[in-house]
Amino acid sequence: MTIHLEGITVLADDVTALADFYELALGWEVEVREEAYVAFGGHGVRVAIFSRQLMSGNTDGHPAYAVQFTGQAFELNLQCDSADEVERCYDRLIAAGATPTGRPALREWGQFAGFFADPEGNIHSLFANVP
Repeated sequence: MTIHLEGITVLADDVTALADFYELALGWEVEVREEAYVAFGGHGVRVAIFSRQLMSGNTDGHPAYAVQFTGQAFELNLQCDSADEVERCYDRLIAAGATPTGRPALREWGQFAGFFADPEGNIHSLFANVP
């Protein structure tokens, strides 16, 4: 038996605002748009945004979904083709409402990477492999 990662669901308190951010700032194509659920496609792995409150009903009322989330639970790693593209995309993300958490720079692990927080406070990386 082989299990494949088909998608990632990001839980949000404001689905519309977070989905608008990903659509506008990253240019991701919306495949499904509902009030409490938005799914993006065309990237190999589906990324969806779903209402934190409604997820509680899918998990038999698990109490974790009723508590306001704090802290970092996941990170999306968004790859660009070049360091110049990282710079351009990073500036576009900040202009679209992301919070800068680490300007793009050549990192000790050998990638040109920057970090930003989306409107829900999730911190993600934007990077390019450099020779």
